[in-house]
Amino acid sequence: MLVLTRRPGQSILVGDGIELVVVRIEGDRVVLGVDAPREVRVVRAELLRAVEAEVHEASSARERIRALLGAGEEGSPGGRAQPDLPRDRP
Repeated sequence: MLVLTRRPGQSILVGDGIELVVVRIEGDRVVLGVDAPREVRVVRAELLRAVEAEVHEASSARERIRALLGAGEEGSPGGRAQPDLPRDRP
């Protein structure tokens, strides 16, 4: 990881056309501005990780439900057919 120090008004260039600007410093918080082309997705890392965790949890729950329902398939003790559950999107 590259670690740089910047002051308010100073910036860092990342690749072609992406600029991170230190807008201001408020106590222990740094306010950044991001200037990037529209096609570049810019998200807060903690939000992306939270969404990924939720997707993983939902996928795990779906698999647990399928496993539970699988115990009741025809020919097994429950004698019920497994309903179709929506498939995960790629």
